[in-house]
Amino acid sequence: MSPMARTAPVPASTDPAIIRNFCIIAHIDHGKSTLADRMLQLTGAVEQRDMKAQYLDRMDIERERGITIKSQAVRLPWEVDGTAYALNMIDTPGHVDFTYEVSRSLAACEGAILLVDAAQGIEAQTLANLYLAMENNLTIIPVLNKIDLPAAQPEKYAAELASLIGGEPEDVMMVSGKTGVGVEALMDKIVRDLPAPTGDPNAPARAMIFDSVYDTYRGVVTYVRVVDGKLSPRERIQMMSTRASHELLEIGVSSPEPKPSKGLGVGEVGYLITGVKDVRQSKVGDTVTNLAKPAAQSLGGYQDPKPMVFSGLYPLDGTDYPVLRDALAKFTLNDAALLYEPETSAALGFGFRVGFLGLLHLEITRERLEREYNLDLISTAPNVEYEVTLEDKSVLKVTNPSEYPTGKIAEVREPMVSATILAPSEFVGAIMELCQQRRGVLGGMDYLSEDRVEIRYRLPLAEIVFDFFDLLKSKTRG
Repeated sequence: MSPMARTAPVPASTDPAIIRNFCIIAHIDHGKSTLADRMLQLTGAVEQRDMKAQYLDRMDIERERGITIKSQAVRLPWEVDGTAYALNMIDTPGHVDFTYEVSRSLAACEGAILLVDAAQGIEAQTLANLYLAMENNLTIIPVLNKIDLPAAQPEKYAAELASLIGGEPEDVMMVSGKTGVGVEALMDKIVRDLPAPTGDPNAPARAMIFDSVYDTYRGVVTYVRVVDGKLSPRERIQMMSTRASHELLEIGVSSPEPKPSKGLGVGEVGYLITGVKDVRQSKVGDTVTNLAKPAAQSLGGYQDPKPMVFSGLYPLDGTDYPVLRDALAKFTLNDAALLYEPETSAALGFGFRVGFLGLLHLEITRERLEREYNLDLISTAPNVEYEVTLEDKSVLKVTNPSEYPTGKIAEVREPMVSATILAPSEFVGAIMELCQQRRGVLGGMDYLSEDRVEIRYRLPLAEIVFDFFDLLKSKTRG
């Protein structure tokens, strides 16, 4: 059957039984965006002439580096046995520094495709994202990608995947995002195996904000997943945490370009535009409800992310300070994991102390601020936060050496990391030596197969902020 025969028009009815919400989770470079491309093509969501590789990676910086930084939600039409289904797919980043993006996407889904490279097998970030999905009680579909590669070992890794999530190796789907082999069967499996969203269509409307972006012309664009009730255009809505109310100017779905609709019902994923320019009024994790008939209880939001690495950002030209302040306010709308506070330095003048989830997060944020807001920035060397307890039992949080207290100190605490390192067994000695040098304490090790080992360590975060990953890569030949 040709792909064209399976493409159905997006159903107009919002019956939750025909909706499937899923995301793709994988390690960096395991082919998530390429698989998403094939799904967009196969379902006809993107015209052949508009198609380009890594279609959902919209930012220049994503395309240059070949990594996904932002989650993207898109609706795909798909027909099985004469019934037209609406599949809401959320493409997620793979790098550990963007785990917060992944955790927000998982809260909007009922299922997840666990994608593993058939030539590399399970990697650490795959495991981390898998545990996140399991905590959210998602249905997991294991998939091996890149089976067309000459180095692929599908049988070996299918057995590893099956033993990891419980199941049979033959249940693992085999696909190639590049050639499109097996993608159609995967789409059918998503419809068959993933549960439809549940919710009360007659209850007061409740929708969870899982992302928002700032558009210069239209103000704040908020992405939501509706849990109960229905949101319709031109009605007044209320944000439950800030109690701010707005008129819904436009509501619709992304497929993958924004498409206005007559409203969003139970289980649907879409966007809202209220014309609001104040970025503080659309908080990720907040609940949207109807002003005339508000819900009694808001949905549980997200755990606030804890910044791990702190760095100072200062404008090269002091007069750019207000521009940097506005840029950071708009940027946190797009990246809720960023925390910042103003600080001054004798040498650099006025700037901000910014908390990041990791070094790549720092690098990408700085590059995006410079490009998108036309700024020239200086960043100070990254460091971590210490807790200092004085003799009078008062506790200080220190993020900068200049804040270190004088006087008698009872104890100093630093952030610790419980690290899991997955590596070929031949490198165990080199890895243990590196961790020992970095004040690491061995927690245990397990052999996943005869040539792959999982080593667990407790390490001080300060020891791994700088060059730990680089050294780890060079000692294990990448």
